Amino acid sequence: MYRIILSNKQISAFKLVQNTFPTACQLSNPIILNFAKLIQGFLSGQAVEFDLKLLALETCSEFQRRVLFAEYGIPRGWVSTYGRIGKQIGVNNGVRAVGSALARNPFPIVIPCHQAIRSDYKLGGYQGGIGMKSALLKNEGFKISKSVKVITKDFTINIIHFLKVNNFYYTYLFNYSIIKTES
Repeated sequence: MYRIILSNKQISAFKLVQNTFPTACQLSNPIILNFAKLIQGFLSGQAVEFDLKLLALETCSEFQRRVLFAEYGIPRGWVSTYGRIGKQIGVNNGVRAVGSALARNPFPIVIPCHQAIRSDYKLGGYQGGIGMKSALLKNEGFKISKSVKVITKDFTINIIHFLKVNNFYYTYLFNYSIIKTES
């Protein structure tokens, strides 16, 4: 699989596919159909695990692959910040580089780039638009304030911290209290 295409306010996913792959035809196979069922399950709230071997990750740069693997490690119902993801892969002050790599994520939903947020808890960008990012996070149980910040019912936010030791990544999950929230 080379790419998952999301629609946006300007153009439908169908038109984007036609523009990007003009010779494409509407055929499928059991692997793609099963993959589509997993995406449907994810969107209906199920916890699913995607097989990354089906993705053409070789089309991504080495840096982007590192970012995407870090993002893939974030469990459903959790978020991390662009900065923490950068630190996890050894790029301090890599907020913009991580954001840029996620903005070009060819496999949204499967590699859940909607789970990366800004350090001030605002959503940040998303190739499908802020409305779609907000909907995906809400689907995972998050509340989004009017100022487009991630909050939860008990005013805590789940953030992932990463630690790399001898080329192995360890993940630590923490709850942070949000002192001031907006309704």
